Amino acid sequence: MFRALTLAAALATALPSTLTAAGCARDAMLVFDGSASMDELSFDISRKTRIVDARDALRNALPDITPFRRVGLLTYGPGGNTDSCANIDLRFGPRADAALDILTEIDTMQPKGLTALAASVRAAADALDYRNRSGIVVLVTDGNETCGGRPCALGTTLASEAEDLTVHVIGFQVVVDFFSWDNPEQVDVGAGNTVAKCLADRTGGLYVSTETVDQLADALRVTLGCALIGSNAHRRTVS
Repeated sequence: MFRALTLAAALATALPSTLTAAGCARDAMLVFDGSASMDELSFDISRKTRIVDARDALRNALPDITPFRRVGLLTYGPGGNTDSCANIDLRFGPRADAALDILTEIDTMQPKGLTALAASVRAAADALDYRNRSGIVVLVTDGNETCGGRPCALGTTLASEAEDLTVHVIGFQVVVDFFSWDNPEQVDVGAGNTVAKCLADRTGGLYVSTETVDQLADALRVTLGCALIGSNAHRRTVS
């Protein structure tokens, strides 16, 4: 696996100077982590919570993306169900110029609940009619699956059933899961990585590890922007 590709290099490759409608013909779904950990304070009290930083990154990146690609939004975590794993909310399907709509939804969201990675990505794929149409899913998450889902198995299923579906995964300030040994899929992605990485590995997407607002904004431009990434991109980890 190649690990040398930097985020800046990926951005330069993925965003040509002239964006064309053809380059962004595939609809996309943004799957956004709204679980409770997004609103937790770190040991460094001078740092903002993840949700505050993520909102800033979306505000920076989306105006560069949504004029050229139709994007929808699905969130998980907060909601009215007693079982927080069932709080998977398709806010809206792919639509043109969706930046303001996405920002409005995320700005008013109060993080809560658990992390239903696999079920959320499956729901986003369904929203794209993935068996019949080409599409992109971009998952932004800060941690591992905590609702019993199996992202690695789902990645294999999506790859075999989809017309042409790519899942990109952006890990944002990923929380180290000290109990990840209890997840049978952890061996597939290695210690310290979210098991969601499997979704990218098995569908030809990118796994991008980010820590700062600027890195997250750039990763969103890389994965949701008009990508011109070579055929070996799925074997690279952007860092």
